[in-house]
Amino acid sequence: EGMLFAADSRTNAGIDHVSTFCKMHVFELAKKRAVVMLSAGNLATSQSVVSLLRDEARNTEVPNVYNAESMHHCARLVGIAIRTVINQHEKGQSAAGSVDFSCNFLVGGQILGEEPRLFHVYPQGNFIEATVDTPFFQIGEIKYGKPIIDRIVDYDLGLNLAMKAALISFDSTIHSNVSVGMPIDFVSYRRDSFEINKERLAEDNKYYNRLTQAWGSGIRSLFKDLP
Repeated sequence: EGMLFAADSRTNAGIDHVSTFCKMHVFELAKKRAVVMLSAGNLATSQSVVSLLRDEARNTEVPNVYNAESMHHCARLVGIAIRTVINQHEKGQSAAGSVDFSCNFLVGGQILGEEPRLFHVYPQGNFIEATVDTPFFQIGEIKYGKPIIDRIVDYDLGLNLAMKAALISFDSTIHSNVSVGMPIDFVSYRRDSFEINKERLAEDNKYYNRLTQAWGSGIRSLFKDLP
């Protein structure tokens, strides 16, 4: 039916440096391609990677996200950009200090002429592709929200149900980890539409609050009824 992308917007470098930054990046050509990237890890690295990809996209003579012939090619370009930025940062690192410059990207979407595809690109620049058996990826703080997705999400799950699963997964993570927080950036992409409609759900979003309250009360009720 399509693809779903969701990202929180909280970053932190210690309790005194908590900020809000968008971790979702969109590359779109009307009726030709729709590419969404999610980032997690070192903020300086991920921002530099996205800036490098956008700079390359302005030059039609070099391979870039807008002229790549496939989503696989897009993932490869992201991997190259990650390694380029990390290598630059590591060269300037003081021998006395140690900084983790790594970041991970999810790269998904559709290019005219092929099916929607989703990739997880690692800090080393290599990547894997989602399959029918493994139809989703998570990066960043995953351990609190992953059990919900593991139990609910499969390849045949509709977009609306997938949306609920993603939001409940985030709610569980937000309750257990202060490094993850609202607002949540959200894209629901329908196959062959080549249109990306990005939404931002804030803390006062009525649907999100109704959904998470119902989930919380439902869990407590089920727990009480267990033998």
